[in-house]
Amino acid sequence: MEIIVLVVALLAVTAVCVAIGERWKLPYPILMLVATAAIAWLPWVPDYLIDAELILPLFLPPLLFQAARTSSWSVFRTRWRTLLMLAVGLTAVTAAAVAGTVLWLVPGIALPLAIMLGAMVAPPDPVAVEAVAGPARMPRRLLTVLQTEGLFNDAVAIVLFQAALGAVLAGQDSLGPGILLDFVIGAALAVAIGFLVGFLYRVADRAVTSVGARTAVSVVAPFAAYILAEEVHASGVIAVVVTALETNRRARASDGEARVTRAAFWDVVNLMLTGLAFGLMGIELRAVVLAEGTDILGYAMPAVVVCAVVIAVRFLGMLALAAATRRTDPLPRDWRESFVLTWCGMRGLATLALALSVPTFATDGSLIADRGLVIVLACAVLLATLVPTGLTVGPVLRLLGLQDDGSVAAAEIRELTGRARTAALGAIRERFGESEELSGEQMRMLTKRFEGMRREIDTQTQAIRAVRPDGEPLDPEAAQKAAEQAAQQAAVRKKVAKGRELMAVAQTVGLDAARTEILAARSEPGVDPEAADHVLRQLDLQIMAAPPRSRSKKH
Repeated sequence: MEIIVLVVALLAVTAVCVAIGERWKLPYPILMLVATAAIAWLPWVPDYLIDAELILPLFLPPLLFQAARTSSWSVFRTRWRTLLMLAVGLTAVTAAAVAGTVLWLVPGIALPLAIMLGAMVAPPDPVAVEAVAGPARMPRRLLTVLQTEGLFNDAVAIVLFQAALGAVLAGQDSLGPGILLDFVIGAALAVAIGFLVGFLYRVADRAVTSVGARTAVSVVAPFAAYILAEEVHASGVIAVVVTALETNRRARASDGEARVTRAAFWDVVNLMLTGLAFGLMGIELRAVVLAEGTDILGYAMPAVVVCAVVIAVRFLGMLALAAATRRTDPLPRDWRESFVLTWCGMRGLATLALALSVPTFATDGSLIADRGLVIVLACAVLLATLVPTGLTVGPVLRLLGLQDDGSVAAAEIRELTGRARTAALGAIRERFGESEELSGEQMRMLTKRFEGMRREIDTQTQAIRAVRPDGEPLDPEAAQKAAEQAAQQAAVRKKVAKGRELMAVAQTVGLDAARTEILAARSEPGVDPEAADHVLRQLDLQIMAAPPRSRSKKH
């Protein structure tokens, strides 16, 4: 019962934080973290202990799945150098730098434990980035870098953490030499599992007609990919991301109603899970403080130094990325963009979950020394990179003149809309031929003519009702004329109905072609998946508003 009360309470606080965030232009996940961390200290609030091993399996699959669905394979093909440098290179370098710093600050700490700390604090959180940077109107090109990096750096960090954890539990002073090979094998298995689950997802999705059931399939998919990958000691993170990308690649134009329903459902799920995740972070921070007691004050100096190292390494990494991409597509372009990408390197769910999963005892039953230090330092980095930065992303973007005015996205949406219009008109011409081509002007004329005829028919119908009580017409000649007019009007109604049906069918043919074009464009290099999704959603809504008869016709 306690867990139900906790979930309901956190959802209620989430709703309040969302309302406050919208009113004051603040990111609600940060408000959730601060609010729950404060509420947890109230004397009447009971202690809630969350199994650390459940945090990642419960929250990471759906949140990663939703984040990855806003991307596409073309983004990874275009940005593969950036992906390798940030998700793999920068994550490993950050972990090594933090481990070296801790070894220098804390003489006697075991090397594997120091590497565990480095792995905990190395990966920025894609969930935090998505929730904070997007509403702050960060330029889309920078947000894409952060999203792409965040989808895979957790995988690198988790593999490194697990290797170091094995050494700590075994009482060893170093890591095994096969860590790189283990990562490569695990990543390859995860990719294969992601493709398999993505294929099974589409099979199941096409086998059912219920929109609700198809939405349920989208909920099962990320958990299935994650659990299956973890069971074979592969990367659950990579498996979920590949599954999400595959489900997008296999999308069909005719899936409009299910696509709109799923999008609305996942928007709600994403908000609820993000609120729950950040709320649990706030609650668990209290448990960390209570566990360490007054010893936590002695960790202040190492915490400040480690936070500074994490931020400095990320800034240097962004400068290195700018130098490496200068000849092709420079990203970041200057020190301002490097600073913003550094400022938005927020740690979150993975950092907390890994920190809380550090065991108290080794395999032989001995106490793991410096465990408390490692957990406190990880939480310090989480707070330092999440709260002040998350609350100031918007002002920093405005100060540096980098806040997005929406012009780039608008231009791309206009271009995609033009492509959709061209595809729609081409499909209509091909279907109906030049002689029956329905231009926009003809459609408007047909609608206007129908409205005029409807008023005329109504007026004339009233005239025909001028009969005697016995049913005989007042004027036989007028009755004959009215009958002829009625026949003409019936022919007009039939013609108009046929015209309206033809127009509706033509609209459906055009919208189907337009959606097919946008789905193809979404996979093209250089096309922003978010812009394509925006146009696709508008087309889906239009087809859903079309007459049911025209939607049901086979094309």
